[in-house]
Amino acid sequence: MQTELGLTSMDGLALALAVVVAVASAASALVLPRLRWPMAVTGCAAWVFTSTWAALCVASYVVAFSVRRPLRQLTYVAAASALTVLPTTTGLAIGAAGVVWQDMLSSLGGVALFVWLPFALGLWNKARRDVVEGLHERAEQLEREQTARAEQARSQERARIARDMHDVVAHRVSLMVLHAGALEINAKDESTAVAAELIRTIGREALGQLRDVIGVLKADGEGVALGPQPTLVDLERLLNQSRAAGMTVSRRDEGTPQRLPTLLEHAAYRVVQEALTNVHKHAGAARTEVLVRYDDGGLVIAVHNDAPSRPVEALPGSGMGLVGLRERVELLDGEFTTGPRAGGGFSVRARLPLSTQATEEDE
Repeated sequence: MQTELGLTSMDGLALALAVVVAVASAASALVLPRLRWPMAVTGCAAWVFTSTWAALCVASYVVAFSVRRPLRQLTYVAAASALTVLPTTTGLAIGAAGVVWQDMLSSLGGVALFVWLPFALGLWNKARRDVVEGLHERAEQLEREQTARAEQARSQERARIARDMHDVVAHRVSLMVLHAGALEINAKDESTAVAAELIRTIGREALGQLRDVIGVLKADGEGVALGPQPTLVDLERLLNQSRAAGMTVSRRDEGTPQRLPTLLEHAAYRVVQEALTNVHKHAGAARTEVLVRYDDGGLVIAVHNDAPSRPVEALPGSGMGLVGLRERVELLDGEFTTGPRAGGGFSVRARLPLSTQATEEDE
């Protein structure tokens, strides 16, 4: 009866130790990776008291993978190795029955299998992680350097363009304004004075817009105070400038005028401006009609000109005006079409819908 009671007591003690080890292991895992020492202590204690190798393996791996100081790693390996062979050495020292020197080989095998091998795997994974992180950091650094070089190249190119525009275009336009002012003062008839005054006014406006563009190029578009952009309210003044230059321009409005986003109205103004510029270049004073039609879906702008009645001296141009208009209109989800008319002449048409993008950017 006493033997049975003794065995029962030992079984209860083993069960209690197993429960304690399980709870300690779970708690140690929950505090990872913020705290690593509970896992190390639990792993060593689990082996000493219950010969549980799983917790010891996890502890060895965690220490090798997470601890960065080599001295602490070596301290753990030495302590864990000593504790692994502690039961056998203690049994040999006190002469416990059933413990022989051959059991030391098994204990050393346990050290190699449950301490050193997981520790080596942890060191290998840690080295692999450091290499991968280094490669990622190097790639990000190279990307940042490439972005910085590209930004520097763009800034230098913008500065060069700004210098060229200032040295060439602004200088020539300034001379044009000065000569137009002198011609206005010295004009012998009123029509010449009016024409000179128109040239001077247009030249001053061009200088103002050119100054804004140069400011954007120099400052990379940040912190530059730009003047208000022209909209449909300024359209009649644009048409009057073309009329003063000898072109016959008529305007036809259809639909009910409504308040449109500023971005959309500015795009419509640029369409008319570029179309009239092309008429001046290629058709001279040909009769031109400008259509502005409002509908529920947005705005339609059309510029139609007749064929020139006499040969026109071609003016220089970049050839990118209509391309730029198409991009501007399509960015607003619009439709842009150009082409010759059946009876001669040319037609430019743009439909600008009330898209969400135009409304959001206006706000």
